[in-house]
Amino acid sequence: MTGYATAEVVLAHADSRAEVGTTTILHREIREERESEFLAEHATRSDGAGNRAIGEAPDPYRTCFERDRDRILHDSSFRRLSGKTQVFVFPEDHQRTRMTHALEVAQVGRSVAAALSLNVPLVEAIAIGHDCGHGPGGHASEDALSPYLDGGFDHAPWGADVTLKPLNLCAETLDGIRNHSWSLPAPQTPEGEVVSWADRIAYVCHDFEDAVAAGIVTEQMLPSIVAERCGRDRSTQLGTFVRAMVTATATSGQVGMTPDIAEALAAFRKFNYEHIYVRPASERQSDAVIALLRALVEHYADRPHALPQATTAAVLGEGIDVAHIDAGSAAAFRAAVGYVAGMTDRFACQQGLAQLHWDPSKLPAGIGM
Repeated sequence: MTGYATAEVVLAHADSRAEVGTTTILHREIREERESEFLAEHATRSDGAGNRAIGEAPDPYRTCFERDRDRILHDSSFRRLSGKTQVFVFPEDHQRTRMTHALEVAQVGRSVAAALSLNVPLVEAIAIGHDCGHGPGGHASEDALSPYLDGGFDHAPWGADVTLKPLNLCAETLDGIRNHSWSLPAPQTPEGEVVSWADRIAYVCHDFEDAVAAGIVTEQMLPSIVAERCGRDRSTQLGTFVRAMVTATATSGQVGMTPDIAEALAAFRKFNYEHIYVRPASERQSDAVIALLRALVEHYADRPHALPQATTAAVLGEGIDVAHIDAGSAAAFRAAVGYVAGMTDRFACQQGLAQLHWDPSKLPAGIGM
């Protein structure tokens, strides 16, 4: 179908009646001017094409942070998050993946940022990109890949400095992604700080909900401090945490949470660690992931010519050809880490079977192959 033509425009529906009316196009410059009027005093302002490593011409309609958000959404590293573990390897249809987690972080972050007059597109860009550096199999991938890199493997800086580097994102977006974990230096923008909180709020709430659905825990097991202050269901919990952030930040001028609810969030996270993340079955799963990923890294580091050229260029630089990488060299191991880190859970297991002739009983449970 080609649509339905009138004298001036082609319509999608034959009976289309929706009208906008005469309107003024909101060019990027106009929207940037409005930021000065409507954003909070210390919110991050958009500026032309943004602060990028490689200069670009600005977009006529989108702000620099909207462009960042869109680039991440269309990037293969974001798409692959749909096949990467959040908590459960090879999740059921209703369980979270890294992608659904990123989208929920964006929703929580947007709720907070909009109420506080912060730069919402920057929050969204950081949120959807914050886990793009994760390897397959959940956080066990960091333990698996760390021995092969000086300084270890951390998904946050790896995502900003390696995985998403080809997108030429703004410095503020990359800073928020690089430093979203609480163990790292604080982000330089209030929007980055919002995502740091939104990440923790989202995963604590949805990981518990997934574990309840899987029969691992029950709502009645929640610590009383959590149930009484935040509620037992995800909707109530999210609303409580968001309101506590908005209230505390508006009052203090710093991005944070009211002490009573922050205490409940910490108790909630501690409960999840004890009953979900480090339960014996989860630890066995992690051991299987670590063994598989290390075997894959060592396999490809010994055969760097088998690595995709695009992966090698992204990890080592455009001028590096796989044909010139020595087997077993530091460059070979770094390139191999980059390739394995980009794999989905299922592809990693398939490579284990195909390349390593891995015993299927050694694979992480749930592959369903």
